Amino acid sequence: MLQVLDFTQDNVLATRAVGTVTEEDYEKIKPVIRNITERGEKIRWYYELQNDEAWEPWAVWEDLKVDLKHTSDYEKVAVVGEKKWQEAITKAYSPFTKAEVQYFTLADKEQAQEWITQ
Repeated sequence: MLQVLDFTQDNVLATRAVGTVTEEDYEKIKPVIRNITERGEKIRWYYELQNDEAWEPWAVWEDLKVDLKHTSDYEKVAVVGEKKWQEAITKAYSPFTKAEVQYFTLADKEQAQEWITQ
């Protein structure tokens, strides 16, 4: 499930992936993304991963489809997780966007929230 967090506001989209993320979950955030871009603002996405199930191969593909449609619309992306492979995927993604992309551990999620809102 992809939860939209309380500090989603203005141009910040804050989500938490818990358990398996479904296609319907991505459909829920598309209006938020569209709303931000229609106002002419750049998206700042805070993406917190609570466990391994959150990024199954198809889920990574859905992430990329959402992101690729808006490549130039992102200003910052903060990925928060606890696994080395999540950090590696985050770093591998960086060259494909003009956005600043940072990986944070779950222990540093408050720092990530501060970074994404500045």
